[in-house]
Amino acid sequence: MKRILSILGNLLLWALVIGFALFFNGRAKQHRAQTTISAMEVVLTDSLQDEVLVKSSIVEEWIRNSGIEFQGVPVENVDLNGIEQAISRNGFIQRVNTRTTFDGRLMVEVSQRRPLLRMMVDGYNCYLTEEGFIFPSPRLSAVYAPIVTGSYTPPVPAQYVGKTEDYISSLIAESEQRIADMQHEKVPLFEKDKEIRDSIKEVRKIRIKKRFWKELRLRFNPSYQSEYDQDVRDTRAYKAALRRKYRYWLRKNDNNIDQISQRQDNERQSQKKLLKRYEDLVKLINFVKYIEDNAFWRAEIVEIVASEMSNGELQLELIPRSGNHRILFGTADNVEDKLNKLLAFYENGLTNIGWDEFRTISLKYDGQVVCRK
Repeated sequence: MKRILSILGNLLLWALVIGFALFFNGRAKQHRAQTTISAMEVVLTDSLQDEVLVKSSIVEEWIRNSGIEFQGVPVENVDLNGIEQAISRNGFIQRVNTRTTFDGRLMVEVSQRRPLLRMMVDGYNCYLTEEGFIFPSPRLSAVYAPIVTGSYTPPVPAQYVGKTEDYISSLIAESEQRIADMQHEKVPLFEKDKEIRDSIKEVRKIRIKKRFWKELRLRFNPSYQSEYDQDVRDTRAYKAALRRKYRYWLRKNDNNIDQISQRQDNERQSQKKLLKRYEDLVKLINFVKYIEDNAFWRAEIVEIVASEMSNGELQLELIPRSGNHRILFGTADNVEDKLNKLLAFYENGLTNIGWDEFRTISLKYDGQVVCRK
């Protein structure tokens, strides 16, 4: 009996718990249905060490300009995904999270990207992260980042927002598809080539056969020999005309195949140039990263001037804080060796000679520091 009463007591207790849960859940849903958004709060979850690319007021402006209604809207009907997408469209936003509170507030938490460098080159004013994410410089705000100037042109459009690797990969994929389409163009030409060559083989088989009755005719009528010889000449002329025609068609067909092959080669050359430009951008990122990780060079290098040599290769020129010289760094290869060589020259050369003695200091040559006045 006691066991039965215990079981009934437990069942009653669980029934009360479930009942209270359902009651409060229903009350919460009713409250959310009746509660509307009365305020919005934007929180920057990272401060980039007290520097900001975007302010809370700008995020609020984005939300209002998106056309998504939220003021006075029931909290359960607010389009949170739409708001997040409207904010994420701006490249300098890394993450965004939105939620509504029990008391009717729209909470927006925003995390910014951390730029590695800022490019202010021909037609470009953008930031680039260590991961290769590029985005235009936002209006009315800026953060510290090494500045790259010069005539260098990055391998992405000026207003592109996204990872440079993704953009390059998409261009390579499109190029590969064009090459494949061109290969399909060759298929009917290859078939035609085989057809023409088969026709040439058939021409070689054309003969004037001396059948039995013709041999008898020649034996009893020698004058027929001249007629037979004329048939031979006519047949040879006919075969020669066919060969000329088929060889002309073959040359024309081969020329069409060669033209398509040339277009494919041009595509492959464009791919190589594009990949080389992307490799140069990666080298530039790694160069700036090395500078930023070294306290001395981070303080010493004021500006990086990037340009392209006649062969399209990236070359760098550095503007130091000390002295009036310019550092001709050359290509962005062997960064550590070149800077160690320059540091040794600073410590053992310029400190004795004078910081304003030279106009340029070149690190382009292996194992040498070449100075010009």
